[in-house]
Amino acid sequence: MIIGITGTDGSGKGTVVDYLVSQLGFVHYSSRDLIMQEVVKRGLKPNRASARIVGNALRAEFGADVIVKKALEKIKEQGVEKAVIESIRAIKEVEALKQMGGILLAVDAPAELRYERIVGRGSDTDKVSFADFQEQEALEMDDPDPNGMQKAKVMKMSDQTIFNDCTVAELHLIVDKFIQDFSK
Repeated sequence: MIIGITGTDGSGKGTVVDYLVSQLGFVHYSSRDLIMQEVVKRGLKPNRASARIVGNALRAEFGADVIVKKALEKIKEQGVEKAVIESIRAIKEVEALKQMGGILLAVDAPAELRYERIVGRGSDTDKVSFADFQEQEALEMDDPDPNGMQKAKVMKMSDQTIFNDCTVAELHLIVDKFIQDFSK
């Protein structure tokens, strides 16, 4: 089973991934990590703007599905049966995922709650004001760059959406049901 994870920033995608890995035996492949490695390699500041620019550049140079294809290649090479690819952000990535028999799970939550979560995790890419958070999100939801993120369209292509305004324990139960429903 290959699961792609998409969703809004701070919605709980990482919490879902952590649960899939630690409790259900999935192997994690991170789109964000791949892009951030390239950001560092190019000598750019490790922030959200640099990640967006580099991600768009990679998609422009190697195809809009390059990031997911790299993960899918590793999954195949490593013979992994249960994999989760975190941060599907482009339509072509969804198409590549589904072509390999994968399923797409979207995670969302109210904007204010998501902002509280990202401020709380305190990574370099999360040090923004609420206004900046909203501005970044608007661009990532429907980037005018054809190689940019299209999260709104990608989320609409998901096989299921989890609205994560619940406790972590409740979220785990929802994920269990998702796995059960799609394992058939």
